[in-house]
Amino acid sequence: FVDRLQKLGVETPIIPGIMPIISASNLIRFADSSGAEIPRWIRKQLAAYSDDSASIKAFGHDIVASLCQRLIDSGVPSLHFYTMNQTEPTQLLVKDLNLG
Repeated sequence: FVDRLQKLGVETPIIPGIMPIISASNLIRFADSSGAEIPRWIRKQLAAYSDDSASIKAFGHDIVASLCQRLIDSGVPSLHFYTMNQTEPTQLLVKDLNLG
């Protein structure tokens, strides 16, 4: 995506926005309000966890950490984290990704 923008002459840095997954309802509400799409396999896994908040947080952390690492490996200039007033999940991501 960034390559296509650069070919069009866009020079403004593209900063990916990252929202740690801390609850299924928060993720769905955020996606619905912003027009973002949640992959079907993520929705299915979140539904399978039902109300098990610890499993949702662990699953969400693994998914988001993997996504962030792929973005870093591809050379993004930085990451923008949406903490949603929940700093602990972001702090854990920063630690696990060796960003801090």
